[in-house]
Amino acid sequence: MKNFIPFLKNKYPEDRSKVFVPSRRDFLKISSLATGGFLLGVNFQCTGPKGEPMTFAPNVFIQLDTDNGVTIIAHRSEMGTGIRTSLPMIVADELGADWSQVKIVQAEGDEDKYGNQNTDGSFSVRMFYEPMRKAGATARHMLITAAANRWGVDPSECSTENSHVLLTGTHKQFKFGELVEDLLVMEMPDPASVQVKDFSEYKLVGTDVAIYDAKDIVSGKAKFGADIDLPNMQIAMIARSPVVGAKIVSWNDEKALAVPGVSQVVKIEGAGIPAGLDKPLEGLAVIASNTWAAKKGREALEIEWDLGPNQNYSSAAQMEEMAASTQQNGKVRRERGSFNAAKSSAGKVVDRVYKAPYYAHATMEPLAAIAEYKGDGSVEVWAPTQHPQWARGAVANALGIEIDKVKMNITLLGGGFGRKSKPDFVAEAALLSKAAKTPVRVQWTREDDIHHDFYHAQSAQRIVATLDKSNKLSGWNHHTVFPAIGSTGNPDELHPSNGEMGLGCIDYPYDVPNIRIESHESKGHTRIGWLRSVSNIHHSFAINCMMDEIAETRGIDPVQQALELLGDDRDLEFAAETNNAYENYGEKIEEYPWNTGRMKKVIQTVAEKANWSSNLGQGKAMGFAAHKSFLTYVACIVMVEKDANGNLMIPEVHYAVDCGVAVNTDRIRSQFEGGAQFATSLAMTSAITFEDGRVQQNNFDTYQIIRMPQSPKKTEVHIVESQVKPTGVGEPPVPPYIPALANAVYKLTGKRIYELPFKL
Repeated sequence: MKNFIPFLKNKYPEDRSKVFVPSRRDFLKISSLATGGFLLGVNFQCTGPKGEPMTFAPNVFIQLDTDNGVTIIAHRSEMGTGIRTSLPMIVADELGADWSQVKIVQAEGDEDKYGNQNTDGSFSVRMFYEPMRKAGATARHMLITAAANRWGVDPSECSTENSHVLLTGTHKQFKFGELVEDLLVMEMPDPASVQVKDFSEYKLVGTDVAIYDAKDIVSGKAKFGADIDLPNMQIAMIARSPVVGAKIVSWNDEKALAVPGVSQVVKIEGAGIPAGLDKPLEGLAVIASNTWAAKKGREALEIEWDLGPNQNYSSAAQMEEMAASTQQNGKVRRERGSFNAAKSSAGKVVDRVYKAPYYAHATMEPLAAIAEYKGDGSVEVWAPTQHPQWARGAVANALGIEIDKVKMNITLLGGGFGRKSKPDFVAEAALLSKAAKTPVRVQWTREDDIHHDFYHAQSAQRIVATLDKSNKLSGWNHHTVFPAIGSTGNPDELHPSNGEMGLGCIDYPYDVPNIRIESHESKGHTRIGWLRSVSNIHHSFAINCMMDEIAETRGIDPVQQALELLGDDRDLEFAAETNNAYENYGEKIEEYPWNTGRMKKVIQTVAEKANWSSNLGQGKAMGFAAHKSFLTYVACIVMVEKDANGNLMIPEVHYAVDCGVAVNTDRIRSQFEGGAQFATSLAMTSAITFEDGRVQQNNFDTYQIIRMPQSPKKTEVHIVESQVKPTGVGEPPVPPYIPALANAVYKLTGKRIYELPFKL
């Protein structure tokens, strides 16, 4: 199960990438590129499960054509984050290409050709920034060498700009396309001779660059999953097990088959328990000539279910059990000093319990996947998947064929948030195409999506904080309990993994002399998965709300308290206190340290930009929180006010973010603006509940996302300049926002928030 958690993926060290000229055979294998031109590939070497070096090659291709075109293969999935823009622009900037003339082509899902394509865990830019720079710099080096040879000058006299090589001090220039023939017979340069540009030389990196797909999206030309239309394609809708682990005892499909357009009813054998992260649920699929017929046919099915061991599951009952368990001793996951001694000598003790519900991903685009099973035993798939290799493997396993028999085409994704990295829906399409002997599109409805998700786990947390006789924070005891992601594949996994505990819990950064962090057992009764920012959501909520209450108890400003408790600028180490359990999002902590100075800087920045110390007047209040996730430092201040009718409004949000090198500032701001909207829903309106093993919500009427009046009116994103390695921005906006909002609501209303979602 550990291998499927996004923040524990194999790493691709920047110093092991290798740029090379692919063979003619490699060129022909890349169907996305036209034959001809000059092609560069990039190897990325990663570390295998036992530490041995493993090479997946190549991950990226760059093609220079004689017509002066530059084509870059995008090997990551685009779901609105702009990654299909940000990674190619790094290459283009190093190369000196005319961005308006760059063509971006989506890679198919193929590990042999493109290596790791998993677009999850906010690690695409951090993984590929240096290799992309190196690839662009290598191509630029070769173009300059070719031009210098033609002119008989030293290469140092040449530069590239707007897809031309220029000779300094003259009007001489070559188009890139004019030099392609020279590149085809040129030897690869010694990597040591290839120099990347200084950041000050960039014209794209560090600026606003509009998303590459924007025009196609707004004009309706963009292809999402359900937009794929194949000749003779049938539509399938599936009546899935209403309770995880349920099995079909019997069924009657007579009425379903009588619906005009319905051609077939096919049983899908589900995984049962454990459900797994990549297998379909048990169900009956209705295959029809159109969506309406498939839907009406599904409604006409008569199914008798054996509901299995989860049929009496109640999320409310489990929540109370989890909260009660935090009153007992748990499994110690981090320890410093003696919390018991701090408590026994404390001047004050603050003891609070925090609760957060299950969440669904609820992406704007419900799941859809298309498969065409062919007579030779191969299958071609089209899917909006975040994890093409995993989807390809799930299809191969479901059909019992070799993976090279599966061709995986990736469409645009109408939102992902981690849901579309799980390939259960892709396997469904492949199974049904084989059964129907025709192309099949599996179409999920919004209700399917809400009922059969891989949910963010509900959680209960208890934090006990002690203040000594000098009014200083002397002890911190954090109890956390929630069904682990691993329980989806192993029902005996009752405690959160080290990876989940490292998401804002055991990496508590404040300088408190006595710390004990404990986890408690909790059984999984549904499919648990990762959702945008994963366990950081509930950990940050509890920690930052508690820190605000501690500041009030101490009689000091919460911003000043955070700066005080972060202490001197230094790199934090968690190894000794966690028994080496802190995984740092799969990165070596020496390369991506937890630095208190960087956190203090974002706190100081957001306080200044939001005018934190100003007098807001009656009817308004601000709340503050800070959190580091996915290696990115974020501080957030949310302003709230009441309108004339007493309704809560959010007029203003301020973020300060240090994500290292800010590659595409437009996309960074967009991710934080969207993150604020997303997090407002988690805080105020969204919750999944279970009774009798079944999800009680159906659509956006009962699983609500915020409406326009509730949404933040203005979100300001203040990017802290940095030249260190870039880190993620897709997930870090969410964790600090929820407690900042909750703390603001308290200051406005006098009501502390201990449970999500909260309604006023």
